[in-house]
Amino acid sequence: MFVDLATIKVRAGNGGDGCVSFYRAKYQPKGGPDGGDGGDGGSVIAVADNNVNTLIEYRGHHHWSAPHGEQGKSSSMHGSSSEDTLLRVPPGTLIYDDNTGELIKDLGENETFVVAKGGKGGFGNEHFKGPQNQTPRSATPGEQGEQRTIRLQLKLIADVGLVGLPNAGKSTLLQALTRANPKIANYPFTTLSPQLGITQLDASRKLVIADIPGLIEGAAEGHGLGHDFLKHIERTRVIAHLIEAEPADGSAPIENYKKIRAELAAYSSILAEKPEIIVVSKSDLMLEEDQQQLVRDIRSGLQLGRDEEVVVISSVARKGLAEFQELLWSSLSKNPEPGWSAE
Repeated sequence: MFVDLATIKVRAGNGGDGCVSFYRAKYQPKGGPDGGDGGDGGSVIAVADNNVNTLIEYRGHHHWSAPHGEQGKSSSMHGSSSEDTLLRVPPGTLIYDDNTGELIKDLGENETFVVAKGGKGGFGNEHFKGPQNQTPRSATPGEQGEQRTIRLQLKLIADVGLVGLPNAGKSTLLQALTRANPKIANYPFTTLSPQLGITQLDASRKLVIADIPGLIEGAAEGHGLGHDFLKHIERTRVIAHLIEAEPADGSAPIENYKKIRAELAAYSSILAEKPEIIVVSKSDLMLEEDQQQLVRDIRSGLQLGRDEEVVVISSVARKGLAEFQELLWSSLSKNPEPGWSAE
């Protein structure tokens, strides 16, 4: 089950109180102050973990807290500080303050973030001794740990996002290129949640591909799977737009392409400007000359420039997949993100 949204309450631990104590021994009835400091309370820390891919753990567990620090003790013994509580979430998780709506952290790969800081331990009376105060009889309480309600929202991080109408062949393509095993069937909305897979071109080159569930007209207004999954495309660097060569409903491939482009543009100008490769899928259902004519019609009908790519593939027959992978790699190398480079 894929879960990409959860609201939870977090509470860090309080610091332990400082101790008031005086040293007592058989021949030293008036020993000095020896009350130790309290320990620090544990913090609640979000950790981006590559082994976690959904927020499902937080849908059934709404309260997360860290232990309190231990109180100080006599004999100059400090209380133990408590361990932190870790919230392991997928990379790409956005953390919002649920009360204000403020985005407080966009958690990237291998990053950590203190969601609620633990309270500092209080000082024992030993801390206050000095020439002017040789018998301090006071200590300070530990600080309160932070509490807040946060909203976790996941946006998938992938190099390539596969988009298109339902049944355009995205899941079949993902299965052909990667080890992912998405559900495949001949009816709309077979894929109900985004799927990730890794395709390896050779020993030094690999790509992360996301299969985004099929979109329909009105997706930008929330129709169909709408907003639930359009947001995941924002994190991809290149869009592979799949068009069925011969749609089963008799619709025109070019018109189907325009419908999806309109939804991407209506949802976000960022999506509309992402690099795109047009992919004609299920070409095994057409004759070779018909495939070539369709590509010419697409280029002419969409007024594509020389640098705008159209590739013909058949995931079932594994035709054109190597060319498609090379096009993806080339597009990514032309549009690197900061810190990314093609090897």
